[in-house]
Amino acid sequence: MHCHTFFSFNAYGHSPTSVAWLARRRGWKLVGIVDFDVLDGVDEFLAACTALGVRGVAGMETRVYVPEFATREINSPGEPGIAYHMGIGFTSGRVPEGVQPILAGLRARAAQRNRDMAARINAYLSPVAIDYDRDVLPLSPGGNPTERHMLIAYLWAAATRPDPASFWAGKLGLPRQEVEALIGDTPRLQNLIRARLMKRGGVGYVQPGPESFPTVDELHRLVVACGALPCATWLDGTSVGEQAIEELLGLWLERGVAVLNIVPDRNWNIPDPDLRRLKVRKLHEVAELARALRLPIIAGTEMNSPGQKLIDDFSVPELAPLHGAFMEGAWFVYGHTVLQRALGLGWGSDWAEAHLPSRPERNAFYQKVGRLTPPGRCGEARLADLRADMTPAEVLARIGG
Repeated sequence: MHCHTFFSFNAYGHSPTSVAWLARRRGWKLVGIVDFDVLDGVDEFLAACTALGVRGVAGMETRVYVPEFATREINSPGEPGIAYHMGIGFTSGRVPEGVQPILAGLRARAAQRNRDMAARINAYLSPVAIDYDRDVLPLSPGGNPTERHMLIAYLWAAATRPDPASFWAGKLGLPRQEVEALIGDTPRLQNLIRARLMKRGGVGYVQPGPESFPTVDELHRLVVACGALPCATWLDGTSVGEQAIEELLGLWLERGVAVLNIVPDRNWNIPDPDLRRLKVRKLHEVAELARALRLPIIAGTEMNSPGQKLIDDFSVPELAPLHGAFMEGAWFVYGHTVLQRALGLGWGSDWAEAHLPSRPERNAFYQKVGRLTPPGRCGEARLADLRADMTPAEVLARIGG
């Protein structure tokens, strides 16, 4: 339920339509896309899911500033007060006029961060340099490049050097033989260069502050205005902020968060056995807390880094006990999406608040809608018979019929 497309970065080049086709070919019950800072793929993806008979949901991810945690690291490593955050259950990439500046601001901030980073890295890597407009922008179909696009551009630029291994060895401060061994291992080489140049401590990195990203409330205004669901994200429970998870989730619930997103692979697929045990324990603790708080969970491992799986292995012992909760969350967001798309009767609608005032009954209703609504044209036909004056029971009866 968390697949990036090439509108931000997909390590395998998948477009929104390609993700939908992948789900169709492999028989995935539900699939969700999430892109950084843009909604460019939403309409294409949902249209492809309808055409292919796939249950799909669409989201957006960004970073936000959280003043209540200004001195505590949350889920953006090394960046106190900064949190990765999402909206999920969008029905279109076209947003209401009143919140268009928020969406435009996300794109503009990201572009400026990238250009400033490229200038710093160019100075360090000289004589290797990239031209952002010429070498980076064309790599992103929607003109929304990420650090990973920039990384590819630098690798291509360095490949024109007489001895790329010696070049990278000198710039990264590593023995030539070590870099030589990595030249044929693209994922490891990319991750190493990104860590040394673009992440905290690297020459391209600048510590973000309160003005670097929107506030939580600003992002939520955009998400809610689009009829989507504010969505918190979990890293691995080891940061100071995530160790205060009850306080953090309490804050998110007060701000209107309706879903929790988890990237499973980084919580269990870890070589160090002690670290694995710690992170698995933290994963199960946050899942149990989310259950107690009636906060549905969605899960998926991104596809935005070379070497990641196309889909998580939910049968492994570390994830199998949570698979039911992950499926319930997926049905929930899909149920919200189809009702919001059909009649504007999603989880946060006035209709839902009037008919389903408590969180448990509202969550259960949208899970049922998700389970009952067939994908594709068949589902659209059933939804077309609905009316906004129906009760939840009437909606379920009509969809189930």
